[in-house]
Amino acid sequence: MTTIALPSFSDALGRYEPVIGLETHVELGTRTKMFCGCPTTFGAEPNTQVCPVCLALPGALPVANRLGIEATIRIGLALNCSIATWCRMARKNYFYPDMPKNFQTSQYDEPLCTDGWVDVEIDGETVRIGIERVHLEEDTGKTLHVGGATGRIHGATESLVDYNRAGIPLVEIVTKPVPGIGARAPEVARAYVTELRDIIRSLGVSDVRMEQGSLRCDVNTSLNRPGEEWGTRTETKNVNSLRSVERAVRSEIIRQAGVLDSGGTITQETRHFHEDTGDTTSGRSKETATDYRYFPEPDLVPIAPDPAWVAELKAALPEKPSVRRARLREDWGIAELEMQAVVNAGAVDLIAETIAAGATPAGARKWWMGELARRANETGVELSAVGATPAQVAQLQALVDDGKLNDKLARTVLEGVVAGEGDPAAVMTARGLEVVSDTGALTAAVDEAIAANPDVAAKIRDGKVAAAGALVGAVMKTTRGQADAKTVRELILARLGVEG
Repeated sequence: MTTIALPSFSDALGRYEPVIGLETHVELGTRTKMFCGCPTTFGAEPNTQVCPVCLALPGALPVANRLGIEATIRIGLALNCSIATWCRMARKNYFYPDMPKNFQTSQYDEPLCTDGWVDVEIDGETVRIGIERVHLEEDTGKTLHVGGATGRIHGATESLVDYNRAGIPLVEIVTKPVPGIGARAPEVARAYVTELRDIIRSLGVSDVRMEQGSLRCDVNTSLNRPGEEWGTRTETKNVNSLRSVERAVRSEIIRQAGVLDSGGTITQETRHFHEDTGDTTSGRSKETATDYRYFPEPDLVPIAPDPAWVAELKAALPEKPSVRRARLREDWGIAELEMQAVVNAGAVDLIAETIAAGATPAGARKWWMGELARRANETGVELSAVGATPAQVAQLQALVDDGKLNDKLARTVLEGVVAGEGDPAAVMTARGLEVVSDTGALTAAVDEAIAANPDVAAKIRDGKVAAAGALVGAVMKTTRGQADAKTVRELILARLGVEG
């Protein structure tokens, strides 16, 4: 195999223009599946949530889940889409072991929602992402490949299939192509999925947990030279974190530029994203609509939402995330750039929940945007998965506010919380980290610092009170940072007979 020299990201963008598009799948949070009464509980024993309908046994007939249709309409309305007054389900024919029917009940040329848009903010500029369609379908089962090094079918010795997920209502949201964004393409992709996740979460129709697969993103990327037609796109499948969405776009831009620079051509195919390396590898050639042999689903009646019902659903939509962010920014008293940093870090809900648990806005932001954001970046995980909950962060700040911890000790306590040692109070006690403010316990350390630093003590007695900082530092070192600095300073001045 010929090795292709890869350019830098900036070099690639100097020669090519990217066009991106995103196909996002949202697993709805209904209690039962889309076309049968099987439960949808996540993590159940394999193949215990199945029935003749979702296994497609002979004679079993589907019945549509009304709440699944309603949730799809609400998503479409929140994305500024037009809602169809009449549409049908279709059969999408293809064979994989995780498809017990050998076809997927989906929608093709008559989607439920069409022609919408979402605005995202990038560096103070609004980028509008067009929504091509929002349609309803059913999810597939889950395949586990065993015996290989990568968890994929290549190299595996056997494969296991769990059909619990097969038939769960799934909404697919397809954007229109997004050209003209240049080097911001990776950021725009991440910002769009972030905004989409926030919108859907605000509707309460899905928990949109990417780590559990209830929000999955396929990233389409193509390159063309300026002024030429758009290039051939690739589809990077099932990208499962916001960070990875951004990395997948960046990786494909660099890879495709390398292929084109070498005189090669881009193949329309699906690709797999590898979290460990940030690279994509080839999956399979990309099917076209004719390969799926779509035809209307004969066992389901058409869907004809009453316009009056749609109007009621629209009137009951919750506050838009963008409006909520503007309100929170004002409540928290921060600038637009600071709020954008919070959004980029995925910390809006975490900070809001920490404040609701009792912390001040400043205290909540300090921990999530400081120590915890640093840890998330170092470990390559989303901020929400860093290992601390909003309630624990609020408890940590309360211990600081009560004088039981200083910031240095609080950071050490936070290490224990993230490591799973318990809540902040328990970690503080177990590690013996509580601030010492008892004057009796501190007097000996103060006297020792004064005796060890006679020159500094003399300056203080001469009225140079600022020099007390050196003695405070000495006491803090002796007490491993556990002394209350204010109490130590008061003791030093008292022992030296100086007014504070």
